Amino acid sequence: MTETVRNVTWWDSLRPYLEKGPLIAFTLGLSSGFPIAMIGATLTSRLAQDGLEKSTITAFTLGFLVYNLKPLWAWAVDSITLPLLGRIGQRVSWLIFAGILVVAAVANLAFATPTTDLTGTIVAAILVGFAGATFDIVIDAYRIEHLKPYQLGFGSGMSQYGYRIGNVGAASIALVVAARYGWAVGYLACAAFVLPAIITGLVIGEPERHREPTKRRGLGEMLNAVAGPFAEFFRREGAFIILAFILIHKIGDTLANIVLRLMLNDLGFSNDEIAIYDVGVGFWAYLVGVFVGGGLYAKLGLKKSVLISLFLMAISNASFALLAGAGHSNWGLAGTIGFENFASGIGSVAVVAYFSALCDLRFTAAQYALISAAASVVGRLLTATTAGGLVERFGYVEFYWGTTLIAFPGFLLFWWMSRSGLVDRSIGSAGIDGEGDARAGDRA
Repeated sequence: MTETVRNVTWWDSLRPYLEKGPLIAFTLGLSSGFPIAMIGATLTSRLAQDGLEKSTITAFTLGFLVYNLKPLWAWAVDSITLPLLGRIGQRVSWLIFAGILVVAAVANLAFATPTTDLTGTIVAAILVGFAGATFDIVIDAYRIEHLKPYQLGFGSGMSQYGYRIGNVGAASIALVVAARYGWAVGYLACAAFVLPAIITGLVIGEPERHREPTKRRGLGEMLNAVAGPFAEFFRREGAFIILAFILIHKIGDTLANIVLRLMLNDLGFSNDEIAIYDVGVGFWAYLVGVFVGGGLYAKLGLKKSVLISLFLMAISNASFALLAGAGHSNWGLAGTIGFENFASGIGSVAVVAYFSALCDLRFTAAQYALISAAASVVGRLLTATTAGGLVERFGYVEFYWGTTLIAFPGFLLFWWMSRSGLVDRSIGSAGIDGEGDARAGDRA
């Protein structure tokens, strides 16, 4: 992965987004973004309005932890052909199957009653997490296998465009519809977001770089299907250092965002204000950030664009502390959300491109599930067990200054990985073309 500074215009940065692979990534992202919104900010707002305690609300992030467990069954998406449905293709059949699971799980959560059946609501949220995680496993594999190595950055950007539109669209629809017709109708209205991925699969067909699974006839071959993806990853040079970066790079961001809706509720922001500033301004700032991220990726290469994004995401947490100190301020909320989402948009291009390039095409679903799950597991564990209690003990200002500090170790580790050459040596076959002479980030 040669890091060179390129003389390209902003149009050169935009044009690759319009190629077939990145456009496919966009439609997949539309569907990927919605399930997590149903158990994320939307559920937080729902529970806060029902009067539940902060520590109870943050405990619902255990539903997110299901996403971190997806490596346990991701191998099945690579290795098991679904009966009957599998005739239309390995990836497409799993897209349809997982989409149906998501619709059923969201409908189940729609009719849960947190105030009278808290346990049932927790189970319903976990089921949405399981269905959404399975959907993500298939979508990520389908996206990576449709993208050529030089498209990974632009495909990641388009995927994040779609993800944010789907996530924000679902969150906004749920808020607005719930304010008028109740939360059950709000949730059900969002189920249509599964359609873009399913339609894409049916129209486009199997990914161009997909490798058909080996038929499993014995116990040994089945055990290899489960363990093989992990064994291949950990045989690589510096595998545990790479995993350490994956684990810690997003801790501050995860902690900061999961508590945000609690803070906005305590500062007196209404549903409409949240929809306009947190959702609306954040949406456009994120899209701008993704576009800028594409330009940085094209001009500076993978390593430098990742470093810039990690630095910006770290200091963006400080803006939450400033908002907490300022109190109810629409301008303050707009500025805070704008900066944070702009930084996240830049990061979503380069960091996701690097993670995608780490995969071996023989185990795309399983390895990306491992990487994406590890990327947020530490922050989610801390959020579920301590975030609400820390806010209640120290307040929002001190909490957010703390998330700013713990975001910097990931930046420093990636800087060392870049200087030592480990980033270059860690790329898998998904980031190398068929002849092995071009790697992710080498070409714009």
